Amino acid sequence: MRDAVYDSGGLEILTEEECRRLIDAVPLGRIVFTDRALPAIQPVNFLMANGEVIIRTSSGSKLAAAARNAVVAFEVDEFDPAIRTGWSVVIVGHSRIVSENGELSELRGLPLRTWAPTAQDHFIAITPELISGRRLPKAA
Repeated sequence: MRDAVYDSGGLEILTEEECRRLIDAVPLGRIVFTDRALPAIQPVNFLMANGEVIIRTSSGSKLAAAARNAVVAFEVDEFDPAIRTGWSVVIVGHSRIVSENGELSELRGLPLRTWAPTAQDHFIAITPELISGRRLPKAA
């Protein structure tokens, strides 16, 4: 167990191992991508599989078009306003549309069911290149 390390704002800096554990603890995240040269953020449900963030979307979505071979950010968090604590993890990496049949078959078998009412038949995979996280410690 390591001693906690804090940034200049007093937030605890999480290790990559802690970040990966926390990512698996929540079902919903936010993908940050570029849409017509502007930043866009969209909430998505996701799973981690083979070390990648997997998102299911429709083929005609802005997300599917914008996330094709692009650098994106993906953020997950959890906060408790009653006790003023929480954490946030950010992944930055390249995204890709999954198109290889073997990989598609594997992803279709995952328990990743979209919350959106329309057909979601495309998969986006984000390969993490940077993973960082911060925790807001409990107030004294």
